[in-house]
Amino acid sequence: MQRREFSQSLAAALGAVPLVSAGNDSDELPKKVAKACDVLAAAVAGGHVQSATLHVRLREQRFSACFGDAKSPDAMFLLGSISKPVCMTALMTLFDQQRFALDDRVAKYLPLAAGDGRESMTLRHLVTHTCGLPDQLPENNRLRAGHAGLDEFVTAVLQTPLLFRPGTAYSYSSMGILLASRVAELLSGRSISNLVQQSVFDKLGLQHSVQGLGRFGLKDVVPVQIDQAAPEAGGGDPTAKLWDWNSEYWRTLGAPWGGTHMSASDVAEWLSEFLEQRERVLTATTAKLMIQNHNPENLESRGLGFDVGRNSGSRGCSDQTFGHTGSTGTIAWADPEIRAICVVLTSLPGRAMDPHPRELAADAVVRGLRLMV
Repeated sequence: MQRREFSQSLAAALGAVPLVSAGNDSDELPKKVAKACDVLAAAVAGGHVQSATLHVRLREQRFSACFGDAKSPDAMFLLGSISKPVCMTALMTLFDQQRFALDDRVAKYLPLAAGDGRESMTLRHLVTHTCGLPDQLPENNRLRAGHAGLDEFVTAVLQTPLLFRPGTAYSYSSMGILLASRVAELLSGRSISNLVQQSVFDKLGLQHSVQGLGRFGLKDVVPVQIDQAAPEAGGGDPTAKLWDWNSEYWRTLGAPWGGTHMSASDVAEWLSEFLEQRERVLTATTAKLMIQNHNPENLESRGLGFDVGRNSGSRGCSDQTFGHTGSTGTIAWADPEIRAICVVLTSLPGRAMDPHPRELAADAVVRGLRLMV
C-alpha cells in the first residue's frame, strides 16, 4: 500500500473515530499526534486495518486513541514478538534475586544435546539472539497442529542443530527466548505465564495484560487479520484454523516468543519501568542493563530481550531508544532523550503491507513530539 492511498481515504475517516485522551494540564499532545491518528483512521477507512489503538506519552502527558473494531483504548491485542522483552523482564526479576548470572552456561540448567559448541551457550546468548538456535523449529507447524505444549517445544529445541557456534554471529531466535523462559520456570518453580503475571503485571498494576489468556476469553482479545499472517502462524494455510494466531490453542498457550496480550497503555506502563526506572519490578541497575547493547560491534545491537538503538524505534528517534515490534502488527518504543513512549497496536500482520500503518503512525508521532521538545 502506498502513502497516497492513505490520503485518499483520510477524509472519510476523520470524525468517525472514537478518541480518548488523557493529560495533566495541556492539550498540546493530542495536537502533535493528530497526524498519527489520521494515518490509522485512514487505514481503517480504507479497509486495510480492522482494529488499532495508539498510546503516546511525553513526560507527564498521555494520549490514547482507538480505531475500527477496537472500541476502547483498553482493547487487548496479541503482541507478537513484543512478548519477548516482556517475558525477559520476568526472567530478570530472578537476576535481581541473584538466582542466576547472565554468563551461566545453559547446560547448567537444561540437558542440551552434545556438539555444535552447545557447551559454550550462555543465558546472555539466548536473550541477545546470538545463541545459534533457529527462529522457528523445522517441525513448528506439526507441533502446533498437534496442539503441543511448551514442554514439547522445549524438548525439540534441545535437540535441534545450531546455525553457528554461540556468540559468533547474530540470528533472530524465538527459540532462544523459549529456552531462557524455561530456565526462568525452573528457577522460580512457576510457569512463565504465572511468573510474568505475578512478577511484572501485578507489580505494575496492569488490568489489561495477560500471558496467554488466563482469566480472559477469546471474546476479550482482538482478532488478527490472519489471512495475511506469517506462514509459521498459519497464514495462507486453510487447514490451520485450529492452531493459527486466532485459535484458542495459540491464544491460551502463552508462548514467551509471541503469546502476550496487552492494551497499548499497559505496554506503555511496562516500558515506563525502563524509561523512568521507578524500581517497581526491577532494580534501576537491572532495568538499565536490559536496554543496553550486549553484542559485539560487528553484530546487530541487542539488549536483553529488547531491540536497542536508533533502529529500534521510528525515524527520528535517538540512539538511546529501546523497544520491539511484533509480526502481529505491533510496535512499541521508548526514547529516553525526549522521555517519550509510543505504542501502536494493529490487527494487520506486519508482513501484509509496506509501509505498514503502524510504522507510518509511529513515524508521525516522532515528528510531532520533536516539535514539542
